[in-house]
Amino acid sequence: MQIAIVRVICAVGQSGQMGLDGHLPWEGNRSPEYKADVARFFDITRGQVLAAGPKTIASVPKFAREDRELFVLRSIMDPEQTLRRFAGRIVFIGGGPPVWDAYGRFVSHWDITRLPYDGPADRWFDPRWLKAA
Repeated sequence: MQIAIVRVICAVGQSGQMGLDGHLPWEGNRSPEYKADVARFFDITRGQVLAAGPKTIASVPKFAREDRELFVLRSIMDPEQTLRRFAGRIVFIGGGPPVWDAYGRFVSHWDITRLPYDGPADRWFDPRWLKAA
């Protein structure tokens, strides 16, 4: 049985930083490169499925809820069964390390933006996710 076409779009800091205290480390930065990254994310995922953990889905702004399908991933879900729900569709997997640990082997395309952020973090991009696909 066919499963979804699985992709990831994410941003990382200069040293692979991804998260800090449950948020993006650069959250709230209004510099052009950060604003462009957010706009690009919403443009690329428009019309597709965005599947992520509950915190990530809850953070999607109201304007973006109307033109993409949102799906909450839970740790008890079987990744392969979950992806079969969206057979033939493009599904962007979001949510960071715990989610990508489970879904990384299904990802066919990683779209990674390196931002100029070079500060603290408590979540980091793991290059092993790229090899799992």
